[in-house]
Amino acid sequence: MPTAAADHARTHVSVALGAAVLAVWLTIHIGGIFFWDFARDPLWLVPILVLIQAEASTGLFIVAHDAMHGSFAPGRPALNRWAGRAALALYACMNFDQLRDAHFRHHKHAGLEGDPDFHPHRPRHFLPWLGRFFGGYYNHTQLAWITLVAIIYQLSGAWLGNIVVFWAIPAITALLQLFYFGTYLPHRHRDEPFPDRHRARSNSMGRAAAVATCYNFGAYHHEHHLFPDTPWWALPRRRSDVRAKAAAQHA
Repeated sequence: MPTAAADHARTHVSVALGAAVLAVWLTIHIGGIFFWDFARDPLWLVPILVLIQAEASTGLFIVAHDAMHGSFAPGRPALNRWAGRAALALYACMNFDQLRDAHFRHHKHAGLEGDPDFHPHRPRHFLPWLGRFFGGYYNHTQLAWITLVAIIYQLSGAWLGNIVVFWAIPAITALLQLFYFGTYLPHRHRDEPFPDRHRARSNSMGRAAAVATCYNFGAYHHEHHLFPDTPWWALPRRRSDVRAKAAAQHA
């Protein structure tokens, strides 16, 4: 059982990492939308900034995901709610409470009919599953908020092209990243069975790739379902714990 001191330390790490992600996201978001001049500034830098912003956008979603599980700030539900709502609002005007409820259904019914992140009729097919996933995470209310923010940005002097390049494209890229590495690969059906009732697999990749692709949630997805109260940065340790326990049982 984690102690209060351990929970406090975990909160400090999560807040520090979340603040770093937020700093990168805000820098590119504000700088790109309001100050980038496509006629003056180097075009070769644009795809690099978009990729960095997509990674930061994925990070905002991961902060919100940890907040849903209470692992962003253990024992501090108000801070979890505040961080989760802020992260999703910045990322794409998403509703934290609705997504939290849907995510809990995903954990309860992973890989089954009641799982909102799963395509029960096309469990191996990427595009139908992606379409269902996209429809589940984007709705008319959210799109209306995005449109309103974009209008306010333009009234404040931003060009629509900058909004598309430095907000819309990174957000959609992050959605694809989250879906492919964090949902499709871990939960798609294959010929070999899943390891247990969680119907989730982890994927083999190096530590750097694990973080870059989906903040450990692709490489350590099974561990996440086994220990949903573990923040993203501590998931590799959970794999070591599982292997040590298995080795002890077979000793």
